Amino acid sequence: MPRPTAKSVFTAADIEALLKSGGSAADLPAGAVLTPSAKDLLRDGLGRVRAGAVAGKPAAQPDAPVLPDFEYHWKPGADPRTPSEIAAFFQSPAIVAIKQRMVDIGQRMWAREYTDGNGGNLTVRVGDDLVLCTPTLVSKGFMTPEHICLVDMEGRQLAGKFKRTSECMTHLAIMKRQPKAKACCHAHPPHGTAFAVAGVQPPTCMIPEAEVFLGQIGMAEYRTPGTPANAEVVGEAAVDHMAVLMVNHGVITWGKDIEDAYWKMENVEAYCKTVWVASQLKGGSLKTITGGQARELIELRKSLGMEDKRANWTECQLCDNAEFRPGAVCHVPDAPAAATGGLDPEAEKLVQALTDEILAKMKG
Repeated sequence: MPRPTAKSVFTAADIEALLKSGGSAADLPAGAVLTPSAKDLLRDGLGRVRAGAVAGKPAAQPDAPVLPDFEYHWKPGADPRTPSEIAAFFQSPAIVAIKQRMVDIGQRMWAREYTDGNGGNLTVRVGDDLVLCTPTLVSKGFMTPEHICLVDMEGRQLAGKFKRTSECMTHLAIMKRQPKAKACCHAHPPHGTAFAVAGVQPPTCMIPEAEVFLGQIGMAEYRTPGTPANAEVVGEAAVDHMAVLMVNHGVITWGKDIEDAYWKMENVEAYCKTVWVASQLKGGSLKTITGGQARELIELRKSLGMEDKRANWTECQLCDNAEFRPGAVCHVPDAPAAATGGLDPEAEKLVQALTDEILAKMKG
């Protein structure tokens, strides 16, 4: 192949032509100067992909970038039925991998002080009527895959030698009402739980990441943990909220997989902590983004496959934190005074004060 002409500066177009003809960096003359885009093209070999073929051979296609995805997909109507089928399913490689991930996340929860004692629990739906869950009376920081249980959607234990947590019923109530909830994470992170104990719903429109990954955080009134009443109120609140504060109890989050659900727990705790610190720095209203900017973030949530009950709210409603103290209250501008004689109240007060002062001096 003929070598390039003795030019000193090579552009991206020159490098692409070189690569299309089957050349390489070795074919460039000594002392050749490459533009930045030419260097990038030569380094990444994108010219070969654009060319489609080099030296008569198909071009090597780079692997498409991937996103982490731990969602478990089961075949509807194919749940194991017999004890032997359930046992085999419970020990299958795919299920063992999920159990290990639940153990890992339990350790992360414990390390971040989101749980104390045997507090907190995790669940993952793995069938039409099958859910993995953590056990009762076992610290989340010291679980092993052997601790994980298998229950049906009514909470009946099907596999596992350790007793399932009673609070799995609340998780199941969420999964029954919200099909997208394939995993739940419950914990007692200090700042999120503080908001729950205070009965304060975290404000909106303050941090974009929270708007995208959490949306509005829900609230569920207190009911005794592990009871049908608690499952009822939390299940209803979770239909429209991926994160719910359980008053006087803690936080529960859900997602498409257990990693997703746990990340939302971290999001809730970080958000509540930041808002709390900000409220200490400034006693008045905290700054918010605008309603229009909030709507842009809701559209971004939708593009990521997350529904938002606020999609049809007005821009003023989106950022109205009137119930939060200190909070940001949505203000609607007053209508301008009519041209026929609208009066400025402040000007009227000033005129009245001057009039009173003049009259007082005249009387004196």
